[in-house]
Amino acid sequence: MLSTINLQPDIMMGLALGLGLSASCGFRVFIPMLIASVAARMGWLHLADNFGWLSSLPAILCFGTAAVAEVLAYYIPMIDNLLDAIATPAAVIAGTVLSASTFVHLDPSWQWVLGIIVGGGSAGIIQAGTTLTRAGSTKMTAGTGNHVLATGEILAATGGPILAMLFPIVMAFTAIVLISVVLYLITRMLRKKQQP
Repeated sequence: MLSTINLQPDIMMGLALGLGLSASCGFRVFIPMLIASVAARMGWLHLADNFGWLSSLPAILCFGTAAVAEVLAYYIPMIDNLLDAIATPAAVIAGTVLSASTFVHLDPSWQWVLGIIVGGGSAGIIQAGTTLTRAGSTKMTAGTGNHVLATGEILAATGGPILAMLFPIVMAFTAIVLISVVLYLITRMLRKKQQP
């Protein structure tokens, strides 16, 4: 009983940190992964034991290369829209991994269950929001407004993980608000489509 009580603050902080990190994956897949990997290697972010590979040099090099390619590709017209189809499942996977890695004192099976629910869900919802926003921007501006959108997403994908590590509760609250807004807008859009 006592050990469960002692773990509760760790679990809550892991949830908040995992939510903030994974929601950032909805903006860009590899930037949050890179930031978390570098932070773990520097000792600023503590990962669960079975996620030590995230802080390895090969992982950092892979995430860094992928992040640069991802950033550049989103500035190429029409390629950005195609990338959204690939980025959605990739964001869910990245969000799941980052979120699961923050549950330091949990059994690995629970790490993955919470990682899928908290991390995969939040990354997928945010990614759905960015996909719909980009589709709307492409339709309204013939793709010329997508560069502004891409820059905003890069800033969110970079600032989100940093804020999540510095202020996990604040970033978790921000992520919850953003997820709620995206879900509301998606629901509203689906209702409009169903109306004759």
